[in-house]
Amino acid sequence: MTTNDQHYIDLIIDGDTNAFAVLVERYKDLVFTLTLRMLKNREEAEEVAQDTFIKVYKSLNRFKGDSKFSTWIYKIAYNTSLDRLKKNKKHFNDVAIDEFTEHQIKTIDNALDNLENKEREQAIQNCIALLPGDDSFLLTLYYFEERPLEEISKIIGSTLNNAKVKLFRSRKKLATILKARLEPEIIEHYERERR
Repeated sequence: MTTNDQHYIDLIIDGDTNAFAVLVERYKDLVFTLTLRMLKNREEAEEVAQDTFIKVYKSLNRFKGDSKFSTWIYKIAYNTSLDRLKKNKKHFNDVAIDEFTEHQIKTIDNALDNLENKEREQAIQNCIALLPGDDSFLLTLYYFEERPLEEISKIIGSTLNNAKVKLFRSRKKLATILKARLEPEIIEHYERERR
């Protein structure tokens, strides 16, 4: 699907403005999801998603192709969302983090694997929605877009190591929420399995 992004980019740069609709259609859902994760407000997320595509359109000729086009768009969405948050000076309460170890996070990941795919996805979606915007954004890329860490680091404009640390912290916050919410569900799931 993304292999022909460059084809449309070339058409747009050559003056075919209609070709941009193809790229918007291709990426609008995820851009909106990511901005919503960051901003926690539907109207603002819609505005920022629109701003993202305006910025993408205006700076298409600067897209070098040294990363995937999707990476470039998500980076613009991330930065545009950050700008909006700074403008609004919104600070969301951080989730209190227990001292989760890598092992405990793995345990929660394994527990999630045992849920049906739909249940698992819904459980993660619900819990991600409770996290601060930055964490929601990272975890959406990690869990739902299954983006590699290298790409996530490019999107958020940080070193690979820094992205690892941020992702680990976000996963710890998610683990805190999931543990509280999923334990009863998982216990119930295992009870059903034993019957």
